[in-house]
Amino acid sequence: MTSGGQLIFGRYCTSQGRRKMSPQNCRRMEAAFTAAFVVCLAITTGVKGDTLTVLQAPECVKFQKGDWPISGEKIPDLVALTMGFSVQEDLSWPGLLASPLFQRPRACVLVVVRGVDSLALPRVKASYPLENPVPFTLDSVAETVHSLFAEDTPVVLQLAPSEERLYMLGKANAVFEDLPVTLQQIRARLSQEGSVLTTLPLNSLSRNAEADLLFLSEVQVLHDITALLQRHKHLAKDHSPDLYSLELSGLEELGRRYGQDSPQYRDAVDILTTVLQKFGDDVYGLYGNSSVVEIVTVKSFQVPLTRKSRSILQSKQISNPNSPYNLAYKYNFNYSVIFNIVLWLMIALALAVIVVSYNLWNMDPGYDSIIYRMTNQKIRMD
Repeated sequence: MTSGGQLIFGRYCTSQGRRKMSPQNCRRMEAAFTAAFVVCLAITTGVKGDTLTVLQAPECVKFQKGDWPISGEKIPDLVALTMGFSVQEDLSWPGLLASPLFQRPRACVLVVVRGVDSLALPRVKASYPLENPVPFTLDSVAETVHSLFAEDTPVVLQLAPSEERLYMLGKANAVFEDLPVTLQQIRARLSQEGSVLTTLPLNSLSRNAEADLLFLSEVQVLHDITALLQRHKHLAKDHSPDLYSLELSGLEELGRRYGQDSPQYRDAVDILTTVLQKFGDDVYGLYGNSSVVEIVTVKSFQVPLTRKSRSILQSKQISNPNSPYNLAYKYNFNYSVIFNIVLWLMIALALAVIVVSYNLWNMDPGYDSIIYRMTNQKIRMD
């Protein structure tokens, strides 16, 4: 029995000392107190899970500290609201307070770390539990930035080194086009001067193992992003907001390769914690203390299961030529607005045509029309 359970049970037995209890009843009561104490301890301490951590945030973006869970599918809406953009559906989440209308952060950085549920970051603004961790992208936010600030130089960088994907939009592509993405580029970058291999305490990590190399490459990418921003500070001083979406899966690969109790995994967690804290502080300083840096840690993403069915009465005509499954067009939330505009405009035009036609039908050509009036006077003069 735990010491807390023994203490509670001892006090109970003392208060019940006048009653004579059999040894069997005493053991049952002891087991009941032990179970109750364990349940209370679990409720008090809580169970760790996936988290959303706000590492840095300016004064214009106010996060309220609390234990409010947020769904993984709402992360893109949260990023859009922190950047001052509107969303199609209201986000009823009390963690984000209302911000000034004419102030927005200069940049928003979202780092997704796969393979760990939480990181012991030393300095954070707020932390919230993450529920329903489904895969998500910031494509909608990137398209909004690119469409609203196409004439400026916004940095829109979406990076997933594990899948060798690098998406860049805007006029700032030339600055970040040298970031290593493929494994061949990563090996070449780590062997160059100024790589993270010369400064990081590798300990049990190896420079030759592929899983270790993937993790070190992601750390190198974080270092290179801040280094490029320091050399091109004009990108952080313009009026267009920047967006960084980085997905790190090297830690998940290390846990799959060596196990989460291995020294490689523990050393990688320590390195990543230090690197992310420094990365957030550097980006926050480069943007003049006007950037939002958020860290999403997920043990593993939950891939939603979907079931697609086809009807035996399916028509051969495809309503949407771009869809091979005869799916309907995606519903647009502006449909009701456009429908009302077209409907009432057509009603107004129809009424206008009816009124004009009625007036023309009842018009006296000799009195109401100057053309016929002049013609009649000319005829009389002749």
